This record gives sequence, C-alpha cells and structure tokens, in this order.
Amino acid sequence: MEDVVKFIFGISGNVIAFFLFLSPVPTFWRIIKRRSTEDFSGVPYNMTLLNCLLSAWYGMPFVSPNNLLVSTINGAGAAIEVVYVVVFLVFASSRRTRLRMLGLASAVAAVFAAVALVSLLALRGEGRKLLCGIAATVFSICMYGSPLSIMRLVVKTKSVEYMPFLLSLAVFLCGTSWFVYGLLGRDPFVAIPNGCGSFLGAAQLILYAVYRNRGGNKAGAERGGKQHAADGADDDVEMASGSDVKGSNNKVAGDVDVDGAARKEDRTGWSS
Repeated sequence: MEDVVKFIFGISGNVIAFFLFLSPVPTFWRIIKRRSTEDFSGVPYNMTLLNCLLSAWYGMPFVSPNNLLVSTINGAGAAIEVVYVVVFLVFASSRRTRLRMLGLASAVAAVFAAVALVSLLALRGEGRKLLCGIAATVFSICMYGSPLSIMRLVVKTKSVEYMPFLLSLAVFLCGTSWFVYGLLGRDPFVAIPNGCGSFLGAAQLILYAVYRNRGGNKAGAERGGKQHAADGADDDVEMASGSDVKGSNNKVAGDVDVDGAARKEDRTGWSS
C-alpha cells in the first residue's frame, strides 16, 4: 500500500513539475518573435538545467534504486531547459550576453560531467548515492530559493503584481508531492529540498492572501519590477520556477504593461 501511495505522489509530482517547466514558453515565444532576449536573464534556465541533470542522474537505478520517477521528470526537464538555453544563445541581445550564457552553459556541463564521472569511476554503492544526492540537493534548494527576491518585492511594494497565484500554487503542490514521495521512500535527498520548496511555496501563498486585495503602490510595484528585471540582467541574480521547475511567481494586481507581463514569465524555471 505504501508503494502505491508513493507512486501516486510521484506521478502527481511529475505532472505538476512538467507544467512548471513549460511555464516560460510565453517568454521564449516573445524572444523568438522579437529576435532578442532584451533584459531577460538566462541564469535561471542554466541553473534549472544543472538541477535537472543532477536530479535525473541521482534517480538512475545504478545510483539510487527505486527512484525512476525522479529521473523521468528531470530528464524531460533537462531537455526542455536545453531548448531554452539554445534559444537564449541564438537570440542574445548582445555579444556580451551570448558569451556570458555560453560560459554558464559550459560551467553547467563541466559540473555535471565532474559529478557523473567521479560517481561512476571512483565510487560505489552508498558513496555514489551520497555524492550524487548531496549535489542534487544543493542545487534543488538553490532553485527553490530563487523566489525569495520576488517575495521581498511583494512585501516592499505591498503588491502581488509580480507573483502569479497559479505558479505559486504549483510550486507548493510540486514541492509537497515530492516531499511526501521522499518521506515514503525514506530518501532524504528527495525529501529535504522538496520540503524546502513546499515551505517556500506556502509562504508565497500566505503573502498572496495578505496582499492580494491591498492594491499596493502601483507605481512602486512597477518601479520595483523594473528594478528586479534590471538586477537580473546586470548581475544575473535569479532563481524558480518553476524549475522545477521550475518557478516564476507573480499574479497581476492591476493593469500590467506588456513588458511587465513578459518579465513575470521570465522568472520561472525551476522541479524536484
């Protein structure tokens, strides 16, 4: 019976995480139509890609038995994130942006290759599971923690314009599903990061409930959102989707211009 419940939570986690991985599609459709990444940051997609690769590797039978559902969704997420990264490279708004994205993508490939090779060639059994589990856990927590900057913006502007309710709910449900899956499987490397994701998703929902009817300072919200986007472009601090999904977090609390709406979608990324 416990295995059946674990399977159900694993399937539900797969479905919700897949939705989170696809949430940046409107942003990338805009990038393709305008043939420019404009001020969007590519860091979230590289970080989510690394998280997906490490989590998919951790779920492989020769690393962590009975965790195939972890591999399936993160393998699919990795494929989706690769498409996002390629689109970002093709339509980069400047040579500097393209080089930065290329450097990040190379770093992602190098970290994953190092973990995979060391785990295969130097470790066996529990040692292999420990290394891969710690690596996957660290980057999963980083991915889930990325909405903290948006939560700070919500408190500052008293507006939920840049924190969509549905994506916040999806982050909460995704984290909760995988948290329960990890508990039932007695796997701390699945339970711990997704427990953090569930907690942060719940915090976003609480903030939404507190500020959704306040309206806030619209001008301040717009300035805050633009400053947040500029910060992401300048120092590439982001990530979370979604990732895993991945998460973008904001719901419109009034009139939102086209640029603001597109920037909202860009935050998503981050899964299990």
